[in-house]
Amino acid sequence: MPLVAIPGSKSVTARALFLAAAADGVTTLVRPLRSDDTEGFAEGLTRLGYRVGRTPDTWQVDGRPQGPALPEAEVHCRDGATTARFLPTLAAAGHGRYRFDASEQMRRRPLAPLTRALRDLGVDLRHEEAEGHHPLRIEAAGVEGGEVTLDAGQSSQYLTALLLLGPLTRKGLRIRVTDLVFAPYVEITIAMMRSFGVAVAREENRKGDTFENRKGDTFVVPPGGYRATTYAIEPDASTASYFFAAAAVTGREVTVPGLGRGALQGDLGFVDVLRRMGADVEIGADRTTVRGTGRLRGLTVNMRDISDTMPTLAAIAPFADGPVRIEDVANTRVKECDRLDACAENLRRLGIGVDTGEDWIEIRPGTPAPAGIKTFGDHRVVMSFAVTGLRTPGISFDDPGCVKKTFPGFHEAFGELAAGWGIPYDGA
Repeated sequence: MPLVAIPGSKSVTARALFLAAAADGVTTLVRPLRSDDTEGFAEGLTRLGYRVGRTPDTWQVDGRPQGPALPEAEVHCRDGATTARFLPTLAAAGHGRYRFDASEQMRRRPLAPLTRALRDLGVDLRHEEAEGHHPLRIEAAGVEGGEVTLDAGQSSQYLTALLLLGPLTRKGLRIRVTDLVFAPYVEITIAMMRSFGVAVAREENRKGDTFENRKGDTFVVPPGGYRATTYAIEPDASTASYFFAAAAVTGREVTVPGLGRGALQGDLGFVDVLRRMGADVEIGADRTTVRGTGRLRGLTVNMRDISDTMPTLAAIAPFADGPVRIEDVANTRVKECDRLDACAENLRRLGIGVDTGEDWIEIRPGTPAPAGIKTFGDHRVVMSFAVTGLRTPGISFDDPGCVKKTFPGFHEAFGELAAGWGIPYDGA
């Protein structure tokens, strides 16, 4: 039974870095993800004047509840969405002048709902070029707090940034959410804030709107700050999806330790999709196992809250015995690339029939032919179609190295797993 060691969660590592920087005392993060995104976040903290000590297995952060140590700083957020959205919010709680910029890819991704909310809270924030996009400047003078309305229909990271900010304000925050995607990621944030000493209350809207999407809910965050702690980072469930999918599509078996019933990350729900398609799935207390059964059924599935795994499902969909339709994933169009169109284009390159709409993709069964995959610089496109390559020798990538964003050692780990199964892998 192959055991696959998955690196730490990107989402959890980014939140932990924010919380550690904001906490009173020294926080130790155990087994954080080391990737381009998280290194960029840590570098951003350093540029703002926080001390971040790094060893191979732990990072230590000296928290500053009063905000950045430096009165002026420039931060380049690279390609990291969490870096680009969380660090300006953290800086706003301090006192000083701060400029944030990012890669061309990240500059194209939207910020407007978050920056609008920060301005509504009195933050002096100015976009230098396109409104609602990087680069931006903040003249920080602390945040009073109070009530604010937020549209998180494009990204739950907007809500997470405000939730994380709440304890650093003078009065706390009441955040009314008019729309929300990726609701499980908000649950991660709230659980982690609890570990750092802050309890978030939620006033639930049960009238009219879809309750499961948390539309109309109000989140109440008290002032008072965070306390430092030692925090262990769990494996990345989005990254694990490629290994689970590999087992399902090849009829093999994979176990990922560290992800079980107590996992914070909603993307572990991808294994439930594989179960519906015919795979055997066991979720234990501290591990999850997927066994392929030699059959994948077609299905229609709403992936709104686990849409980072949409490309994983799209990449194995041709091997199902019927069409696979993935719905309610419009937010994937504003990720590192337009993932709906990227998946459709690459599946067509492989000779697979695909239809798409504004928020859906439907993939017909077929036998993929060898082809070059256009990655659009998106790590998830590479890792997803690497799974296809286990059944289709000859698949190649125009930028295989972009996996460094979240999993620099992906090709080596995936190749090792494939070799153990006796399957050639030449994705890199």
